[in-house]
Amino acid sequence: MKIKAAVAREKGGPLTLETLELEDPRDDEILVRVIATGVCHTDIVVRDGLLPTPHPVVLGHEGAGIVERVGRNVTKVAAGDAVVMTYDSCGRCPACAAHAQSYCHAFFPRNFFATRGDGSTPLSKSGERVHGNFFGQSSFASHALCNERNVVKVPADAPLELLGPLACGVQTGAGAVMNALRVPAGASFAVFGAGSVGLSAVMAARVVGATRIVAIDLHDERLDFARSVGATHTLNPSRDDVVASLTALTGYGIDYALDTTGVSSVIRQAADSLAPRGTCGVLGASALGSEIVLDEVHFMSGGRRLMGIVEGESTPELFIPMLIDLYQQGRFPFDRMVKFYTLDEINAAIADSLEGRAIKPIVRM
Repeated sequence: MKIKAAVAREKGGPLTLETLELEDPRDDEILVRVIATGVCHTDIVVRDGLLPTPHPVVLGHEGAGIVERVGRNVTKVAAGDAVVMTYDSCGRCPACAAHAQSYCHAFFPRNFFATRGDGSTPLSKSGERVHGNFFGQSSFASHALCNERNVVKVPADAPLELLGPLACGVQTGAGAVMNALRVPAGASFAVFGAGSVGLSAVMAARVVGATRIVAIDLHDERLDFARSVGATHTLNPSRDDVVASLTALTGYGIDYALDTTGVSSVIRQAADSLAPRGTCGVLGASALGSEIVLDEVHFMSGGRRLMGIVEGESTPELFIPMLIDLYQQGRFPFDRMVKFYTLDEINAAIADSLEGRAIKPIVRM
């Protein structure tokens, strides 16, 4: 079928809106008419060639839409179902067998290589190969193919155009607090970086009952927003001594810290701010091969922990519906971060994200 899609052709260049051919779904695939999709920082990183995803490629990995057709082996969803498309996994490796699919042994090829497992791509243009299946979807398009492993059925009355970011960015921040760090009621928590991931973590920390919730960012407007959704304290590193301030807040340091920046020097601050037996989670890296340097005596002698976290350690078909419930109860107001764009405005959405004019862009199809 013919679809409309935003194609990344030039590394670092604008996406181009094009008409492509999309193959029919295979026996294990699902055709989704995309209603809306979030714009994630990962999409921008891949557009810019900082990860080994081949071009030309259709990006997008926070898609939400309506199932139009399913392959004959698909039983999880049916035509007409409302769904969110999330990250892909193999379902067979030891991590998947342990219900830890965010650490799937094939996570990188299945999500970043932008091909099916057999190396094929469902997208083309007049015989030209266009890479698709990015994160098992490539949802910067009017239609996308996914599979049972990375589709989540959602209630028909849920606000579908709003839900795409739950598939990655929001899930990552909230899941880091709830699933990976398992921040308990009464604990202190600090997040470094108040973008959509960090703000999702702030909201989740309030849900679980953390009593001191600190947001750290260089932009005061983001800190003001963080206070409005649950932060009890804010720090701006341009004028505040972050480590000293966090240590003074409790007298011994923060119980749980989360870095969303991927910047080594910031991760060092987060680790240095930990209380004895405190834990710091890391959500990203600034580049392949980047390193984290710690004060060995401080880190070891206090029994402190540093852990990597992928996709919030979430089981999406359980966690995404839970986040929808919390949103509908008024306890997880992630909609306040959102700014909508049309597909024709997708390059403006990316620019606004980079310049801080939008916390979480969503592109409506």
